[in-house]
Amino acid sequence: MTDLDERNRTGAADPVKALLHRHNDLCLRAVDPLEIAAGLEAHGITDRTAARFRHRDVFSLAEELYARVPRDDPPPPTPPRTENSRPSTPTLLLPLLPGALCAAAVLALHRTHGENRLYAAATGILAVALALRAVLRRGPLSAPGHRHRPATTPWACWLIGYALLGDGLLHAAITGGPDGLPDGTDHGHWPLAAAPALALALACAPAAWTAHLFTAHARRRLVSSRGLEDFSASARPALFGAFALFLGALAAVLGMVSAVFDEPSAFAGTLALGALVFLARLLTVHGFTHAPKVMLSVTAIAQATALATVFAARLPGLGALSTPVETLTTAWGPAAVPTLTCGAAALVLLIHASRTLTRASAHLPGEHPR
Repeated sequence: MTDLDERNRTGAADPVKALLHRHNDLCLRAVDPLEIAAGLEAHGITDRTAARFRHRDVFSLAEELYARVPRDDPPPPTPPRTENSRPSTPTLLLPLLPGALCAAAVLALHRTHGENRLYAAATGILAVALALRAVLRRGPLSAPGHRHRPATTPWACWLIGYALLGDGLLHAAITGGPDGLPDGTDHGHWPLAAAPALALALACAPAAWTAHLFTAHARRRLVSSRGLEDFSASARPALFGAFALFLGALAAVLGMVSAVFDEPSAFAGTLALGALVFLARLLTVHGFTHAPKVMLSVTAIAQATALATVFAARLPGLGALSTPVETLTTAWGPAAVPTLTCGAAALVLLIHASRTLTRASAHLPGEHPR
């Protein structure tokens, strides 16, 4: 009998041994059965599949695989996984910094004039950008275990810039303008919408805190769950709850900012953009980077195209290009463009998150499924 025949006969009699051979590297690297369970899930093995290996669920199967791996020395004790999800107090307070700096910049814009207003705007943008960079590199909104991929950064910057200047530019373009550059106010030739940008900056704090709550809940349930379906059943409402909690906080902040500065809030568009950016970052934190990059880029391109068609319609023979955008803005206002584009992208990411972030493999430190 050949070695291949012997392995086939042994694998048929002991299917767990064949599985151990197939995932030997995973089982050797794992520090506990949870990592094996997450790895098996990432390879498509479900609780139903585990029944073919004579186990009630993937967790039970992972425990046997972990026990079968020969180890010369016992693994060093590891701290509970729930402790890894407890950021320090300074880390949890860091997300307040972008909102504070953005509020200072908006106040400076309202209290300065002429050239000084330009300096205030440039200083504020730089300060807020550095604060956001710090927030994305440390704490609940950071992506530990792999390099931060900046591919989504230009698209996110475009979307935030559109929230600041896009509606005013679109309205001015449809009415024949703009007749000048933005002057830092909400009543010039090219109005500046400071309230949405400030609300989004202030929402960094609730975004970080709700992301932390969701991750901490998922890791607690990962330890206590006895099946993948059991884990998903508890993680899904936690995800939707965190998403709703963030949107509620953003809505409250937006209403407060709009009242304090007596500016239009662009309520629907700002909520849609906030939902999109929050879901994109939450997916990135857990290692799912492709979908956020695609949806942010598609949304930014759609908004740029809407603006471009209005300006291109001024060329001879191309007047019909702007008809869809003009019809939309006439019926719903300039805010309809970011509301529809960001809202549709956010819905796609929410569906994607409900399928990926409810998997056990998305919540183990060091695991980055795709």
